Amino acid sequence: MFYYVLKYVLLGPLLRLLFRPRIEGLEHIPADGAAIVAGNHLSFSDHFLMPAIIRRRITFLAKAEYFTGPGVKGRLTATFFRSAGQIPVDRSGKEAGRAAIREGLGVLGKGELLGIYPEGTRSHDGRLYKGKVGVAVMAIRAQVPVVPCAMVGTFEIQPPGQKIPNIRRVTIRFGEPLDFSRYAGLENEKAAVRAVTDEIMYAILGLSGQEYVDRYAAEVKAEEERQAPKKFPRLRR
Repeated sequence: MFYYVLKYVLLGPLLRLLFRPRIEGLEHIPADGAAIVAGNHLSFSDHFLMPAIIRRRITFLAKAEYFTGPGVKGRLTATFFRSAGQIPVDRSGKEAGRAAIREGLGVLGKGELLGIYPEGTRSHDGRLYKGKVGVAVMAIRAQVPVVPCAMVGTFEIQPPGQKIPNIRRVTIRFGEPLDFSRYAGLENEKAAVRAVTDEIMYAILGLSGQEYVDRYAAEVKAEEERQAPKKFPRLRR
């Protein structure tokens, strides 16, 4: 219930007013039945802008840190994300990927829309990074279509680390649903899930026009942080 209050009364109208999103290809979202919406991830704002313009309820897999913050602020944040249709997923350890797949398949099994960012994390520099194969495993196992989505301009309104977003217009594009029924039964084959994931990422790339990097975003970000010059505290005299 509170999801729809946020969507149609509180948050949705405000987001539409502030960011005046251009919406392209909304007709590609199935009117009913299970499907995956796979998008690029440029900004914290993506979590709210895409659901605000999709007519159906959509559930996203979100990092568990949004649900485990300390104190009153942490509890309020967790309540907000759950009310907005987010499911917490622990991204650490070997079990993390399997847990995300289980949660996602649970949503699809109920005939609902599942939102996922195949890159696994926000892009720290606006480029599109290599997708993780969990989206492919779910699409093949559940035998559901994948609708590619591109958020354009959200990196500029709220890049990583910025608390208050800039007010400017954004574009949200949806592509034609991708059918992977030809891969039925191959969700445990590495070559198959990699091929499906790459096809999804190529479709997102075609919609977004980003520069593509054939490496995982978290890996590139960690490498850049290691190479960055260390800042030493100034000595007091």
